[in-house]
Amino acid sequence: MKRRTLPAAAALATAGLLLTACGGGDGGSKGNDKIAGAGSGDTKASASPTASSAADRPEVTLPSDLTDTFESWKTGDTTKDAVLGDVADRIDATNYAIAQGDPRFSALSFYYSGGALADAKDWVESIAKDGYSITGVNRYYNAKIDVFDSSSAGVVYCEDQSKAFAKVRKSGKVLKTAVNNDSYVIYTTRLEKNKQGVWQTTKLTSERGSKSCTP
Repeated sequence: MKRRTLPAAAALATAGLLLTACGGGDGGSKGNDKIAGAGSGDTKASASPTASSAADRPEVTLPSDLTDTFESWKTGDTTKDAVLGDVADRIDATNYAIAQGDPRFSALSFYYSGGALADAKDWVESIAKDGYSITGVNRYYNAKIDVFDSSSAGVVYCEDQSKAFAKVRKSGKVLKTAVNNDSYVIYTTRLEKNKQGVWQTTKLTSERGSKSCTP
């Protein structure tokens, strides 16, 4: 069973145990089943990600004590930047749902579909049931993208969780943990463009301590 970590989930560590989920699931992908976005990965100057304007995106505002930063998240290519924009928005939506303890947050079903959506809801619910939230800064970087065709793409990216921590929901106590290789996570995702023009995540897997992400 492949180890699996949804965005910001690895920031939740208590008693030295990383809270991760296990599972595969094809997320309902069809046709070309490529997942890794490990092609050219052209990323230029740092810029805020911008999703395509084909559909009205949900407005997601993270709590004041939680920040997502996206480093060199633009390529200059319109299609690739639309994909990356929806990846960034999906990350924000997931982290907001974790912070609020709300597995039914509507933006999850906007940016995920299939098995990936079920995994995301289950993961948010499990964190909420355990009584935790998240706080701090999650940094996303080294995004590499392949656009397979007009409706499917793959993105691989890294997350630096060294400044993100679990927070006990009732008391607000922040559970800080030591920084090590497991503070850095690589994500491999597949996305499919729906009829509204949204690049939804249909598959998501992760690995901690990847050499391509650790300093």
